[in-house]
Amino acid sequence: MSRDATTAPGPGHGPVRASFLDLAPREEGFREAVLRGLSAKPRTLPATFFYDAEGSRLFDLITAQPEYYPTRTEIGILAESGAEMADLLGPGCQVIELGSGSSVKVRLLLDRLEDPAGYVGIDISRAHLRAACDRLAADYPELDVLALCADCLHPEFLAGIAVPPPASRLPGRRVVFFPGSTIGNLDPVEALAFLSLWGRWLRRAGPRAADERPGGLLVGVDLRKDPARLHAAYNDAAGVTAAFNLNLLARINRELGGSFDPDAFAHRAFYDPERGRVEMHLVSRRDQIVRAAGRSFAFQAGETIHTENSYKYTLPGVAALAARAGLRTERTWTDPDGLFALFWLVA
Repeated sequence: MSRDATTAPGPGHGPVRASFLDLAPREEGFREAVLRGLSAKPRTLPATFFYDAEGSRLFDLITAQPEYYPTRTEIGILAESGAEMADLLGPGCQVIELGSGSSVKVRLLLDRLEDPAGYVGIDISRAHLRAACDRLAADYPELDVLALCADCLHPEFLAGIAVPPPASRLPGRRVVFFPGSTIGNLDPVEALAFLSLWGRWLRRAGPRAADERPGGLLVGVDLRKDPARLHAAYNDAAGVTAAFNLNLLARINRELGGSFDPDAFAHRAFYDPERGRVEMHLVSRRDQIVRAAGRSFAFQAGETIHTENSYKYTLPGVAALAARAGLRTERTWTDPDGLFALFWLVA
């Protein structure tokens, strides 16, 4: 797969654009996942497939809802402690952002880092990714910016992680930035494997230069808290999270010839204290038969499709998980209310 290098033209030669590398899963992956998930009991759909263009747009709206504290709290931590983080990460870093979305939070790091060597945004939503990375390249014209379209949680990607170094120079350190508590979408066994694989990749990928420091992960984690606050965050009054959840059915209709009536399903999100996670479901409002990808599926009233888990952690729990993955917790930052945390984990 080639890297489409459309980087840093000189003055008068058009806009600065990010390079692009496409490692997205093959197209039939969505069809296979839908057929497998809708045939299962209980029924499930992978949360990865929320993020088509419309899903990405809706998620950006979710982050602006008053009930949804994670984004503004994490941004607050980055704004408050970004300079300290930058000092700890050191000069010449290549920042690799997983699930980069609109690439907003990373700017709070880039603005404080000393002479960053490069940025790689990794996201599954191709158009959203390219637009965000092009904006970043235009705003940071001296930075080597690469948009890498991939599912950063997909086993195939994790089994053969391939993130190139900056084209212009070797980095002083490679930093994996994983904000937004997306790690909470993985169950504990998957989270352990995820951290272990990235830790091994960071150790293999560097240091390559004499002055390069060991790589690490800067990971955002949503902490356990009052269940009422969690419930409100996933059931906003404006109904944006509900629309985001239901868009998964609309995507099946658009891309797989589905016959889902979104009005025949309801959004449900709740906190399970025993598992320490928020679950999102789509609930059939009535008995019905729907078609998707050439198959028919019968739903009973009240039957659900489980679309997402979001695990919540404690500070000691994350440190223990990181240690089991072979990573050392060097620094932790939290907000005054203890809602959210960022961990610097060294490989």
